Amino acid sequence: MTDNYDFIAIGGGSAGYAGASTAVGLGMRTLLVEGGREIGGLCILRGCMPSKTLLESGHRAEAIREAGEFGLRAEYFGPDAAAIVARKRRLIAEFADYRRGQIESGRFDLARGLAEFIDPHTIEIRLQNGGRQRVTGRAFLIATGSRIAGPKIDGLEQAGFWTSDDVLDAETIPESVCILGGGAIALELASYYAGLGVPTILIQRGAHVLRDMDTDIADALSDAMEKRGIPIFRGTKLLRVTADETGKTVHFEQGGNARTVTAAQIILALGREPAIAGLSLEKAGVKTGRSIHVETTQQCGAQPHLFAAGDVCGPHEVVHIAIQQAELATRNAARFLGKLNGDLEQIDHALKLFAVFTHPEVAAVGLTERECIEQNIPHLVATYPFADHGKSIVHGATDGFVKLIAHRETRQLLGGSCVGPHASELIHEIVVALRFGATAAQLASVPHYHPTLSEIWTYPAEELANS
Repeated sequence: MTDNYDFIAIGGGSAGYAGASTAVGLGMRTLLVEGGREIGGLCILRGCMPSKTLLESGHRAEAIREAGEFGLRAEYFGPDAAAIVARKRRLIAEFADYRRGQIESGRFDLARGLAEFIDPHTIEIRLQNGGRQRVTGRAFLIATGSRIAGPKIDGLEQAGFWTSDDVLDAETIPESVCILGGGAIALELASYYAGLGVPTILIQRGAHVLRDMDTDIADALSDAMEKRGIPIFRGTKLLRVTADETGKTVHFEQGGNARTVTAAQIILALGREPAIAGLSLEKAGVKTGRSIHVETTQQCGAQPHLFAAGDVCGPHEVVHIAIQQAELATRNAARFLGKLNGDLEQIDHALKLFAVFTHPEVAAVGLTERECIEQNIPHLVATYPFADHGKSIVHGATDGFVKLIAHRETRQLLGGSCVGPHASELIHEIVVALRFGATAAQLASVPHYHPTLSEIWTYPAEELANS
């Protein structure tokens, strides 16, 4: 017997749950399919929340080690890995229990198992209890997230390595670590271990870390991290890994020269890839490359009843965008099925927001300087350093700067970036400014309390307004 649904969400993470919840609210008979051993999704179980929990321990450890700078007597006795992980598990269990309660509330049907398309309207679910269930849907949302990926490196498997998943559950702290990668995950892991006082080295294949950000932003972060004692090798080619009694050695080339780095543990953080293997998307007529190709309506090309959201389709793999995509996709599915009036919505990534919770933090919103150049947008740029900012000096956090980009003719703000203390919080002032189309002069005219970190934005805003 085959069950029939108006809407089927495949994947029980943030995007899948958002889609299923929205669908029920729009009157659609809905099924959510979740194949993971645990309910909660990547962000809650293995991503945003657990990683930030560990990072907070690293930041607190660094604050203790730097207490003398503030005239305080404190002694750092090192990390208790088991206690750090226990706190993480306790907090994540609370987050996951809440999400599990939402998913199992009965508002929509739930199937625990792995889905595979039989045809564009039918999936077969290999249930966790060993059974199989075949269901049909008038519309689908594919939101199965991503999984850890990385190139094959000669000798790495034999030497042994950790991934971010291993770090999150490690009840021991390595004597030293070498992290392969230069993206957000790699940089946050480096900041965590360095905060704990663990000798940390980072090897990045590209010319600079955070490849999608402007070079000056990436370089400012690299400089600050290297000042903290984290060597960063950039522009490298990974060759092989060997292991002996002294540790695990990464062999690589940099600038035509052979280099080696030895550490007690290697951490692979070279990216993630969409988790779409096993879905048999070709049977559904879904076009894929590295990820699922979607239109701006989140529809999967030639199959207008199939939608995708989140890491499976990109282009920005962050949870708030995944939720935005899923909710928009579900409303469009309701329109496609005649359950909601109006034209199909189109996603707008103009306010793409990105943050990395390193020390110092990095955050950006809107257009980068490089994107303005590539799109031939006439623009002006202004920056201001934290080293010349009163509250930053009081904090002892003077690395980095803020950066504003405005249209050369209208002075309307186009983007903003920040490397420095609490960047992930400070950037939201620019998010609001961009959301309401503010000009540099309008931002500069907004009162800011003194002394605060946020008043730093007024200086580049004034420069752009008066230039």
